[in-house]
Amino acid sequence: MNYEDLTQTMRRLALEAGDKIMEIYKADDFDVRAKSDDSPVTEADEAADALISAGLRAAFPEIALITEEQADTHDLDVRDFLIVDPLDGTKEFVQRRGDFTVNIALVENGVPTRGVVYAPAKNRLFYTDASGQSVEETGDFDKQTPGATTAIQVSDPDSGALMVVASKSHRDQATDDYINRYSVKDSKSAGSSLKFCLVATGEADFYPRLGRTMEWDTAAGHAVLTGAGGRVLRLDDLEPLVYGKPGFANPYFVATAPGIDLSPV
Repeated sequence: MNYEDLTQTMRRLALEAGDKIMEIYKADDFDVRAKSDDSPVTEADEAADALISAGLRAAFPEIALITEEQADTHDLDVRDFLIVDPLDGTKEFVQRRGDFTVNIALVENGVPTRGVVYAPAKNRLFYTDASGQSVEETGDFDKQTPGATTAIQVSDPDSGALMVVASKSHRDQATDDYINRYSVKDSKSAGSSLKFCLVATGEADFYPRLGRTMEWDTAAGHAVLTGAGGRVLRLDDLEPLVYGKPGFANPYFVATAPGIDLSPV
């Protein structure tokens, strides 16, 4: 894999998809339907998926592609693949809250090694560079020429005064009970894979998820967090979260900076 080409392609496709999403987001109205699992899907999800999928298949035809919006990819048995959530945080999008992201990642031997997370409504762009270091880009997000980037790094947590980030749309009593096991200074809510990025930048120390997620929800954020020195661990045994699982469903997990004495569930 040429990681320089991959980084440029993933970045460009995420930005192009973000433009398409924002066109629909700013419209007076847009269609919202329920999928078979009752989760919402919009024309923005489908337009972004079509753009990203076509771009990835043209650039990397030899690599399997898994994407949320194409059910025929969900039965593949693979360890090396590209994985896409074209609009993560559809509920945030529908409610016009801005906390939605475009997610594209490469998984190698079950491990997310490269990824991009773009939050177009918040003008935040995170990705792993060709070396695997995670950066946040600032500037006008030109499609062909990257702007200034800053390397990001997880926090050095103070176990007596932790900062936690949790889901905005899916926070529940089980999550609160888990958070209450720790000495928490403050907490914040965020939607979509932005939670991984807040841990990656040191804006939060850890993000527990005691609820259903799929690998396309987490892979890009996982890659960004890893490239910033963080980890994503299963909550049942505190072992690394791996990818390419049957059906691409995740167990409960915690995304964290190192140095916290974690508790399993």
